[in-house]
Amino acid sequence: MDPAAASVFAPRFGYIPGMRRVLLLMSTTTYRAGAFLDAARRIGIPVTVGSERAQALEWANPVGHLTLDITDARRSLPAIEDFARGCPVGAVLAADDDGAELAARAAHVLGLAHHPVTAVAATRDKHRMRERFAAAGLPTPRFERVSTADDTGAIAARIHFPCVVKPLWLGASRGVTRADTPAELERALERVAHLLRAERGRTGFPRDAEPVLIEDYLPGVEVALEGLVTAGRMRTLALFDKPDPLEGPYFEETIYVTPSRLPRLTQHAIEQRAGDMAAALGLAHGPVHAELRVNDHGVWPLEIAPRSIGGLCSRALRFAGGASLEELILRHALGMPGADAEREREASGVMMIPIPRAGTLRAVAGVAEARRVPDIEDVRITIPIGDSLVPLPEGSRYLGFIFARGLSPGRVEDALRSAHRLLTFEVEPSGADPREAGRT
Repeated sequence: MDPAAASVFAPRFGYIPGMRRVLLLMSTTTYRAGAFLDAARRIGIPVTVGSERAQALEWANPVGHLTLDITDARRSLPAIEDFARGCPVGAVLAADDDGAELAARAAHVLGLAHHPVTAVAATRDKHRMRERFAAAGLPTPRFERVSTADDTGAIAARIHFPCVVKPLWLGASRGVTRADTPAELERALERVAHLLRAERGRTGFPRDAEPVLIEDYLPGVEVALEGLVTAGRMRTLALFDKPDPLEGPYFEETIYVTPSRLPRLTQHAIEQRAGDMAAALGLAHGPVHAELRVNDHGVWPLEIAPRSIGGLCSRALRFAGGASLEELILRHALGMPGADAEREREASGVMMIPIPRAGTLRAVAGVAEARRVPDIEDVRITIPIGDSLVPLPEGSRYLGFIFARGLSPGRVEDALRSAHRLLTFEVEPSGADPREAGRT
């Protein structure tokens, strides 16, 4: 790096000449930028952001930004290699799913510790993930890869109901639909086909986007686990309860609360199973976010991703010394001390505010009142007034996030629900809600 560039970078990121930097891959629409960059400033490490275009933000300078298509590894890898020759890179991280595979490939090319490319690729294909779990002997529901163009009657004749339809490559529960009858299965496959056809226009989205996964519906309590894997061994950072039942027909997550209120033996079984999931895929070094279900037959793997929790949800976590989740991830990636910090003892949680109906957001009321609820730390509305609202299973955004911290998980959950009840949203309808299609 030339001295002039270093002098520009230093006051903004605490740059030390010769210090290795983190290359952080993200789309410009991510929620995660601020959290990672604030963590980097706090611990004084240089960060270069790789995204499709520079933003008019503090970090968007010649050293702080690298223009990349994070969904196209073939085109972007040479640019990353060229950049690394002039600026020492000590770690490559992806803020979200979109950049996960490029991060793995770049880390491999640069000789940096990371989850292997094959493991990350397996997490991006729900059918391949199920195959890996089954091959490792993990409890797995019956599953089958089908095409949305297949004869629905033939599919219905050989599967079991209730079932769940899952697009292979989409995240955030998009397109995931429960079907209890052949008629519901037909409607679910039609909606998924429409969604996938719309996604084909995205750069880097698989061309054969029609295949989907159909698997037996798993009843039970759902949990989420945040972990850090080091040399193949996983350490649990937080285990979240999801107190709202996720039974379908769509699987919109709302409340996460930690620590878990499940029995300690059950928590231990969940942690062990999450480690088994990571090992089955070969995830070896970096953050993981795992989803699991618990019922009378044990702990069942749902999915695991080579990244931390999405959206703004990481703000619900705080570690020793006030460290954020992103700070632990950055320290871990660079091999710095402090990545082993323990989560604070106080209970905490987040509510992802669901979209009530399709339309245009015209007004939001009650935010100030919600913030005054005891144990509430903040209420963030993240969709601007005037934006279109698209609910699940087609949509990928929440209206915002509510954060709480208190003496017990029960108090945190109550605070989140109380704050949400004070919020009102004016939504101007923009046509029929797709979730009502086919209903009587």
